[in-house]
This record gives sequence, C-alpha cells and structure tokens, in this order.
Amino acid sequence: MKSFNICLLLLFITSSSLIAQEIDTVPIETKGLEIKLKRSPLPSRTGILNYTPIKIPPVVIAEKINYWKTRTNVGININQGTFSNNWKAGGVNSFALGGAIDYRAEYRKEGYGYISQVMLEYGKIKNKDQLQKKTRDRIFWDNKADLRLSKSWYFFGSVTFESQFDNGYAYFRNSKNEERDTLVSKFMSPGYLTESIGFEYKPVGYFSTRIGTGTARQTFKLDTTFNQQFNGGNFGVERGKKFKNELAFQIVSNFDKQIFKNVNLMARYQMFIPYDRKLEHIDHRLDVELRSQINRLMNVTLRGVGLFDKDSDKEIQASQSLAIGIAFTFPR
Repeated sequence: MKSFNICLLLLFITSSSLIAQEIDTVPIETKGLEIKLKRSPLPSRTGILNYTPIKIPPVVIAEKINYWKTRTNVGININQGTFSNNWKAGGVNSFALGGAIDYRAEYRKEGYGYISQVMLEYGKIKNKDQLQKKTRDRIFWDNKADLRLSKSWYFFGSVTFESQFDNGYAYFRNSKNEERDTLVSKFMSPGYLTESIGFEYKPVGYFSTRIGTGTARQTFKLDTTFNQQFNGGNFGVERGKKFKNELAFQIVSNFDKQIFKNVNLMARYQMFIPYDRKLEHIDHRLDVELRSQINRLMNVTLRGVGLFDKDSDKEIQASQSLAIGIAFTFPR
C-alpha cells in the first residue's frame, strides 16, 4: 500500500511539471502593453579609436577637352566616252572632270558656338568639235556665331561669301553654224557678301532655320568691261559701277540627315527680301544634294539647284547633275 502511494505521488508530480511547462510556453499578446526594458546592468567600455591618415597622391590625366569638331569631304568625278568614226548609233567623244571640297568646323562650349563651312566646286566637260564648258563652279563660305537662349532658340550673327572660280560664258552659233561664246560672268562678277544677325530655331540636330531680321548684302561686279544683255542691271549693279549695298530680311533653312541606310539628303533654302524694293524682287535659292555611299570610296551624287533672282534673269534658273565618283571623308 505504501509503494502504491509513492507511485501516485510521483505520477502527480510528473503531470504537474508537464502542465506547468505547457502553460509556460503559451504565447502572450503584448500589443498595447507598456513594457519597459531595463538598462543592462553590465558595464560597457568606450575608448578612442586611433588611426593614421594615408596620403593618396592626386591622379593627373594628361588629356584636354577638344571643343572643336571638323569634317572634310573630298570628291572627284570623271566621265569619259569615245566612239569610232563608223559608230552607227551616233555619239560624240567627250571627257568630263569635276571635283568638290566640303570643309566644316564647329566649336561648341557651354552656350556658345561657332560654325565655319567652306564649299568649293568646279567641273568642266569637253565634247569633240565643241568649246569647253563648265559643269560646276562655286565658291561658298559661311561663318556663324551663336548664343544659346533656350532649348531650341539661339541668337546668331553670320557672314557669308559667294562667288565663282572661272569665267562663265553663254554659247551660240553664228551664221556659219560655228559655236561661239560671250562672257557673262567671272570671279567677283558677281560676288556676294552677306552679313546677318537675328534668331535661329534648331529643334533637332539635322534641321535649323535662321531668321535674319537685320541683314545687309553687298553685290560686286568688279569687271565692268562686259554687260549682261538680257537685263539692264548687271546682277543689280548699275552700269559702270562695281558695288551695290542692300538691307533686307533673310531666311536660311538647312536640312542634313541620313534618310536611308547609306543615303544622305542635304538641302539649303535661302530667301532674301530687300526692304527698299517691291515684294516681286524677293530672291530664292534652293540647293538639294542626294548622296548614296556605294562603298568606302565610291558614291553616287545627284545635285539640283533652283534660283530665282530678277537681277540675274527674269525667269527661274535651274541646274542638275548626276555623278559617280570617288569620295574621301576626314576624319572617318
């Protein structure tokens, strides 16, 4: 009986321990209870962290920022054709040679910029039993400085010079059906110098429009020994004089973009409105060039020029040329 009681006592103690353990592990919700933790009674040590600074020498990079961008295009075109005397399909022996140089330099720093572009073109053709004739002849030099006013607007000032290299002739046949020529133009006869100030709108890199509210143009005809027969003004210069000055409003738009792979379209439109003459004397000039790059050296170029200037002729003047040639670009 005594042993039985001892077993009951041990069983009771064991059950109480299990119940106590389960009660002790019941989770208690502490949200909303203000429980403050006491500061740890263990002492903490603070001290000074000693360090030795290491001197790192500055790295000097021997590089300079170049604010200039330059590009030079050189093109040479050669055309030649030869026929035997008994060639029944007809034809005439001919040889043509042409060349062009397009140089562009651009300076851009912060809000200031300067662009200088030089375009030189010259070409000639010689057909059998005919006089030599020019196919291309142009000197163009444009200089522009600008100050950025906003994202797309600039204040600019520009100086532009235009003329030609060689004498220009008009061709005719005399009573004996012989080809003859007469001088109609030459270097600085005419020559144009244009100064302009105003505002330029350039929303994207490949398009811009200059609005020259204050523009002056000087027209030169330094050689007075010949006169234009088809108008009385000799490019607007009075007979016997070499110089004429005009004040005008001018608009110049430029477009230069690769429209397809290896195909680039370049266009320049210029409108000149003199202040002291009627609106019928507005001058227009449109230059368009479509260039396709065949490979690294060869390209095909289609050029067209439309000109309306009553001081030169009362009708619209136009020229067009198609050439296959060799082209170099620096830097590539």
